[in-house]
Amino acid sequence: MPAPAWLGADSPQGDVVVSTRFRYARNLRGIPFPHHCTVEQANLVAHAVTESGKSAGLVSQGRLTDAERDYLLGSRLISSDFEHRNPGREILLDKSRTLSVMVNEEDHLRIQALVGGWSPQTARVAASDCLRVFEARLNFAYAEPWGYLTASEFNCGGAGRWSALFHFIGLAHRRRLQSLLRALGTGGVTARGLFGESSRAVGAFFQVSTTRLSLPEFVGACELLLRQEREARAEVPRTELRDKFRQAVETAVSSSELDLREALRIFAWVRWASSVGLEGAPERTREVDESVSTMEVFGTQDPAIAARHRAEFVRQRLHDSWRSLRNPGRA
Repeated sequence: MPAPAWLGADSPQGDVVVSTRFRYARNLRGIPFPHHCTVEQANLVAHAVTESGKSAGLVSQGRLTDAERDYLLGSRLISSDFEHRNPGREILLDKSRTLSVMVNEEDHLRIQALVGGWSPQTARVAASDCLRVFEARLNFAYAEPWGYLTASEFNCGGAGRWSALFHFIGLAHRRRLQSLLRALGTGGVTARGLFGESSRAVGAFFQVSTTRLSLPEFVGACELLLRQEREARAEVPRTELRDKFRQAVETAVSSSELDLREALRIFAWVRWASSVGLEGAPERTREVDESVSTMEVFGTQDPAIAARHRAEFVRQRLHDSWRSLRNPGRA
């Protein structure tokens, strides 16, 4: 599958913010939410959304293999809750993989725009342009005083969600992250793991999101997090980071099996080393992001086999770093 556009180039504040997303949830009027749909109703929704999406340049990916589903999940184009084998499930993508539409996930439509780095306004404009195409062709469920109706009452109203994927490795390393996130949580900001609500924040990758705050409020909260993360990273001596980087690479080359948690921890330290230009680290953090997005996420086979495949993948990706660390100045 082609790589998503957000991986294509370095992006604003990309050392700390991996990507920014804006999402709309919508449901068709007169049809039950997906968890109450019949097979016939789910297929009706899928057909209507797929046909309407063609006008926005969105193409159905058809029946996904487990490997394709894993790749789309790693690229953050679908959620871990998307049951791709169930009737009426479709994933629509545009050519650049900036826009994706999940059909019959929690809601009939989950429209999202995903862009690189810290670019909230760019993400919202792209998602809003896509939504207008569907609004011209579909009748969405709406009722006063709730607004647009969604499967979760917390999403009703405008049914939009801001989110940004942060790499909080400095704050986590300095043990200041949890208290900061708790404080922001009281103000309407939610922090979740890399793969959504049910996942843990391994490797200090966090999705920071809100359905309640305005754009200026969300920007303010995220820019506070940016400042705090940079301050925390600045407190860590370069020699300490170099040691952590070396340990991560040594673990990568010596491991015959790696679970997802271990692999993400390795890439987390490599990503930080890359962002400050440590010798032996990948030249661009986007190289690390691409590795995180393309390795086996939850695995499409037996967990032990997936762990061996994942270890081989990580070892290959960090082979040049290992050679450089063993022979400083020669790689």
